[in-house]
Amino acid sequence: MTEKVIIQAESTIEVIKNRIYEVRGQRVMLDRDLAELYNVETKRLNEAVRRNIERFPEDFMFKLNKSEWVFLRSQIATSSWGGTRKLPNAFTELGIAMLSSVLQSETAIQVNINIMRAFVVIRYAVAAWQDTNLKVEQLSHKVDSLNARVYPDRRPLLWLPSLMRQRRPRPAA
Repeated sequence: MTEKVIIQAESTIEVIKNRIYEVRGQRVMLDRDLAELYNVETKRLNEAVRRNIERFPEDFMFKLNKSEWVFLRSQIATSSWGGTRKLPNAFTELGIAMLSSVLQSETAIQVNINIMRAFVVIRYAVAAWQDTNLKVEQLSHKVDSLNARVYPDRRPLLWLPSLMRQRRPRPAA
């Protein structure tokens, strides 16, 4: 039973990770994705936010502009978005945490726990990538210094390709 719950939580986190986007240098989730996860209508989620707008400063939530929305739609592989009359709201990690206090349901609490876990997984992945990138850079410097020892004067190697491009006499026909 516990194993089934763990597998279900991991698959939920994967679904959530795929709905986290990078906009304005921040990782965000869109109101419609959150509404689907919370099992409420997008309209109702946004109503709850409007009733508590003082809890959602600019670093918690912002409305996408037209170009951001067009770009995001081009990145999303599904066509289930349908027509929208309003530009979506984007919620940062802080805004998503605040949503659970606004929505006040057991579902919202459980979904928020999984969303926070997904953000942590992404943070770890980014940190691991940065660490790997640093190691590759260090290895590159080591290779460069070893090459400098093996080939202290690289000038002969630099003119070799031009020597090979020189015209060779063609055989007589």
